[in-house]
Amino acid sequence: MRHPSVTTPVGTGPAPMVAVAHGSRDPRAAATVEDLLAAVRGRRPGLEVLTSFLDHAPPAPAGVLDGLARRGAGSAVVLPLLLTAAYHSKTDVPGVLARVRALHPRLGLRTAATLGPHPLLVAALERRLAEAGVPPGDPDTAVVLVAAGSSDPSANATIWAMAREWRSRGWRGVVPAFASAARPTPGEAVAALRDAGAPRVAVASYFLAPGYFADRVREESLAAGADAVSPVLGAAPELADLVLHRYDEAVAHSGAVAV
Repeated sequence: MRHPSVTTPVGTGPAPMVAVAHGSRDPRAAATVEDLLAAVRGRRPGLEVLTSFLDHAPPAPAGVLDGLARRGAGSAVVLPLLLTAAYHSKTDVPGVLARVRALHPRLGLRTAATLGPHPLLVAALERRLAEAGVPPGDPDTAVVLVAAGSSDPSANATIWAMAREWRSRGWRGVVPAFASAARPTPGEAVAALRDAGAPRVAVASYFLAPGYFADRVREESLAAGADAVSPVLGAAPELADLVLHRYDEAVAHSGAVAV
């Protein structure tokens, strides 16, 4: 279901946020992004929050920014709804902004940081695990932190670092796994923890929205012996808070007006 954005007269409110999600052919993904952004709008009623997708679903970010410029907007904050910095945030988003700047040089654009890594994401992961019946920090539970995976080694290294840091919260252990482009796979990680004697293995789905990867990870993990697989992060309250935190960071850095 599409949720309307809050539209204020151009120039009278804070810099609009243009959220940029990956996009998917699975309609559940766009609906989940809209649910998240509806929660963001509810937390900041005076902020115009616009949705866009890099691929597979409309509208495209360039079109949304073009519309803002034609309405007379002086600035906008482009906020990647991406969990790690990789190809999309390093190449695709800057490419879009370069094209928009060439067409609308007077439109001031600021790019917010990707959502992850951040402690609020760990809190959201624990929320989703708890919803799957896994108490946070259970010393008898080993966790597999599953991300999409990337050809960018630094993006995968971020997931390894998250797993190391998450171990300190009381779990029996936390190991990373990747749905594509890197190893171990979710099934390999679950099987290794089982072989090591973990009494309980839970899989934490580090995905923003449902789709092909999340479905495959659930199926593969359960087949390998996982006791639980968490839902995607979706519109978790911590994610809505994090979106606004990234927006405020970008605004503070650019000197734009926030509420």
